[in-house]
Amino acid sequence: MRALATLSAEIERLPTLTWRGEIRSAAGMTLEVDGLQRVLSVGDKCHAETVRGGRVLCETIGFRNGRSLLMAFDNLDGVAEGCAAVTDDTAFTLRPGAGWLGRVVDALGQPIDGQGPLRNGEHARPLRQPPPAACGRRRVGAKLDTGIRVIDSFVPLCRGQRLGVFAGSGVGKSTLLSMFARHAEADAIVIGLVGERGREVREFIQDDLGPEGLARSVVIVATSDEPPLMRRQAALLTLTVAEELRDQGLHVLCLMDSVTRFAMAQREIGLAAGEPPTSKSYPPSVFAELPRLLERAGPGPEGSGGGDITAIFTVLVDGDDHDEPIADAVRGILDGHLVLDRRIAEQGRYPAVNLLRSVSRTLPGCHSAAENRVVGRARALAAIHDNMAEMIRLGAYKRGTDPDTDAAIDLHPRLDAFLRQGKDDRSSSPATFAQLDALLANLGDRT
Repeated sequence: MRALATLSAEIERLPTLTWRGEIRSAAGMTLEVDGLQRVLSVGDKCHAETVRGGRVLCETIGFRNGRSLLMAFDNLDGVAEGCAAVTDDTAFTLRPGAGWLGRVVDALGQPIDGQGPLRNGEHARPLRQPPPAACGRRRVGAKLDTGIRVIDSFVPLCRGQRLGVFAGSGVGKSTLLSMFARHAEADAIVIGLVGERGREVREFIQDDLGPEGLARSVVIVATSDEPPLMRRQAALLTLTVAEELRDQGLHVLCLMDSVTRFAMAQREIGLAAGEPPTSKSYPPSVFAELPRLLERAGPGPEGSGGGDITAIFTVLVDGDDHDEPIADAVRGILDGHLVLDRRIAEQGRYPAVNLLRSVSRTLPGCHSAAENRVVGRARALAAIHDNMAEMIRLGAYKRGTDPDTDAAIDLHPRLDAFLRQGKDDRSSSPATFAQLDALLANLGDRT
């Protein structure tokens, strides 16, 4: 088998037939090219030559009036009308593998951490892969211990589950992701920083992830200043690397920040290709690409002997509007959603999770009956306090009027302290439930 894999790799490296077209116009990051009809198809790559002898990598995004539409992965400085567009190996393929662990790469799979060349896997993988067949993939596995009290108790995560973290900017998404990366039980971690601020990349890797977290991680980075193709490709590469490690039998934790920036990149590509804008200026291709991306995570194929991909996707809600189109579409695809509330963050409680708006679709099956009773009682009292909060604040509620409201008032500060957790603080699931059970027992009103 190793000899066959080596032979296949050599065949893939053989030179292919080269075709040349002529660039007729440029607008923004988009080129119109003549002479490559029936040569390029959507998704194929080629190079645009510059007047200085350089080459710019491009991807075919569509066709218009008999011409091929190309979008560049870099700026188009030096590209002029009449310059050549040259075809190359037309499939985006990379060779990820376990040798990528501990490394930081860009959206093209090139190392950017100064640690030398990558140790690639044995075979190439396309960036676009269909998910396992719906009737041929395993069900979600056992509960995953994340070390985060609010997750393990109120919004539990199971092996192979896909969870969305919905929040506005500056509410603690990146810190929460770092807690998953540090504490969650997984064999390998794949982190996609899509459209991230360049200043924050090293801070996340060095301060939030740390040397131990990085050692078992692959980090794919495309910063906000990079072209939309690079940002979209970073998301596709993140899932490709996760799938390769899954097929090697590993349990992979996939963290992506953020799906919204992937959708924004696809919006730019779709509009450049001539798609009509629809909901909030997003073209239809955005809502077609989202499930294709997100469904690739999850349990592996049945009987394959491989691993699973447990995934956390962050969603940057525009203006804290949790019903905006991308948030609404993603919420319908994933297996649960975690809502970070700006009001809670402003009160200084992190992670700023809103318990009453957060849901895990693996409940109640992933908890025991006793754990479900504890969580149900705590959530019910939290809901009572939320409903009565204004009356309590104004002093309009008199203690002794309702036993459940009295219990909710007593529980509120204790529950707030229980949910408060630093990024270096890890709590096991049994300890979490013992602590939550003790909070309710001390109220003296358990049912």
